[in-house]
Amino acid sequence: MHTEYLMGNEAMALGALAAGVNVVAGYPGTPSTEVLETVAKHNAKGRVHVEWSTNEKAAMEVGAGAAYSGARVLVTMKQVGLNVAADPLMSLAYIGVTGGMVVLVADDPGPISSQTEQDTRHFASFAKVPCFDPSSVAEAYAMMEEAFAFSERYHTPVFFRPTTRIDHGYAAITVKDEAEYAVHEPQGFVRDPSKWVIFPRLSTRAHAAIEARNAELSKVFSGYARNAIAHADSLSRKGIASHGVSWSYVQEKVLEQEAAGAELPRVFKVSTPFPFPEEQAVAFLKGLDEVLCIEELDPVIERALTYVCGKYRLAVRIRGKLTGDVAASGENTRDVVDAAVASFMGWAHAEEAELSAPPVSVLRPPVLCAGCPHRASFYAVKLAMKGQKCVFAGDIGCYTLGNAQPLDMVDTCLCMGAGLGIAQGIGMTSKDTKCFAFVGDSTFFASAIAGAINGVYNQADFTLVVLDNSTTAMTGHQPHPGTGRTMMGEVARKISIEATLKGIGVQTVRTLDPLDFKASVSAVREVAEEKGVKAIVFRSPCIAIAAPRGMAHIDKAKCTRCRACIRSIGCPGIVVKDGAVGIAPAQCTGCGLCTEVCPFGAISVTPAKARVEKGGEA
Repeated sequence: MHTEYLMGNEAMALGALAAGVNVVAGYPGTPSTEVLETVAKHNAKGRVHVEWSTNEKAAMEVGAGAAYSGARVLVTMKQVGLNVAADPLMSLAYIGVTGGMVVLVADDPGPISSQTEQDTRHFASFAKVPCFDPSSVAEAYAMMEEAFAFSERYHTPVFFRPTTRIDHGYAAITVKDEAEYAVHEPQGFVRDPSKWVIFPRLSTRAHAAIEARNAELSKVFSGYARNAIAHADSLSRKGIASHGVSWSYVQEKVLEQEAAGAELPRVFKVSTPFPFPEEQAVAFLKGLDEVLCIEELDPVIERALTYVCGKYRLAVRIRGKLTGDVAASGENTRDVVDAAVASFMGWAHAEEAELSAPPVSVLRPPVLCAGCPHRASFYAVKLAMKGQKCVFAGDIGCYTLGNAQPLDMVDTCLCMGAGLGIAQGIGMTSKDTKCFAFVGDSTFFASAIAGAINGVYNQADFTLVVLDNSTTAMTGHQPHPGTGRTMMGEVARKISIEATLKGIGVQTVRTLDPLDFKASVSAVREVAEEKGVKAIVFRSPCIAIAAPRGMAHIDKAKCTRCRACIRSIGCPGIVVKDGAVGIAPAQCTGCGLCTEVCPFGAISVTPAKARVEKGGEA
């Protein structure tokens, strides 16, 4: 054993390795991404099969097959990714597994980097699979091995539900040495169609067994050490129920008051929200008059305790989100929890100290990086379609930032791959509108191909624009089927976007470098006039994986300070200082887009090679 200072995602990955995990599959999505990446980093011997699957559904199915074969499996995703994986998951709950299968779904209260504030605890109840909800980095590490053990013992996949502050929090924790890791050898797949082939008869039998199992698990979880009642012998008639990182905030407040000699509430920590530890909840509630539930995101514990009170005729008032005592949405911060607990207990709540006025900070909304090829792609389409009635359906990725001014090129954004279907639906009902659907290269493989097929088959009329920057940029530059390498470090055959589109019947597929700006504008005009589904692949690497092309310069004699460059493309590499337009050397990559928009030819680019030859910066 040794101590390491770890991010929560790293701790969970090491917990899975310590448990003898054999297969790890997932799809990148903040705040879950680093779990799989950490396993890959510690997989020098290649003992674990690690893959970024094309999407969460594929990851779930790969994991299911491995778990059928007796392997220990970890599947990773964020909360919205679970929606993609729901189809196999719901049936897998009925089929069951042989090897332990942990489905790690990172929820994102806030939301900080997601479309929704979805609460996976509901999905656990919906799918009827157990759910583990860690409250700290250390507990997340230890709980991972326990989750695998429960999964194997009850032959069911289980959820592991950290939230952003657990995923991205850090702590010094004790972890096992590699020599102490469990070694799990899969038995291999054993043919048994009566078990592995889902038919109504099997489902009827399985459903009854699942309900019986979950009733048993409710009792088992009532004795699970991580479901705990603190200060059980307190004479207070008040209690607090919490979970996850919110429980840590509650404990901090309670311990502060304990040091001050205050009467303490009984505190119920719920680490398995489903099946709910009912017997333990009864023990917690007896002798109390009221309970405050502090949880994120939804009132899961609050509703469960209300149900328990009704079932066991306990005259306890349950308070929380449903009663307005806790905010109905949003992330629980330490201050929010401190205030809620203080109000409930009648304790003093420390007001924030008066601080001097902070310095004025520059407002920095999220924008595409300086030199990002997506900016050139969007601007080429915008210029080509100027004056025409158009709709630009966006998608999930860096290119969602194309909605920002001055580009203003994302009219809709729903979920991964949805832009294609939305463009088709708008086109069917708005015949006078030219429809475009933008999608990234990683998202194309993850979830857009079906939408393209649907468009071809149903004779839709829209232009698909694939923004291919040769990586999964938004979540940390993970490989995908078009990059030619896998997470195991293997060289793989690159899957061609163009060949895929042609293979499903798209007749016109044009590939361009968006930084060849004039050609790009011309191509968009030509392709947009064609009927049916047609595609443009704008291919240029992300600036984070490619060397700078050079550096832009502004000829002050030619510059009229009209700021057309800023108003047209909004590149953060173009700055204004003392009224003069200039280039930020630390940001400029020499993409050259600004040279195309300056009406006076005041901007030029010195190529990186020329700069080196002249003794300038490389």
